[in-house]
Amino acid sequence: MSKLKQIFTYIKRLFPDPKTELIYNMPFQLVVAVILSAQTTDIQVNKATSNLFKNIYTPQNIIQI
Repeated sequence: MSKLKQIFTYIKRLFPDPKTELIYNMPFQLVVAVILSAQTTDIQVNKATSNLFKNIYTPQNIIQI
């Protein structure tokens, strides 16, 4: 087993059912929220994205705004 696979297996055992505080409905929304969370708290991200995510489902939606 590769070292990388061993690491992922170990992490999966430590966190079998990971949860996030970020609120999202689609995978793309989670990506956007994670990017924003690098700069602020999850609470602030959820406030900022609550209206944004009403219209954003795909990268194309962001281009349109």
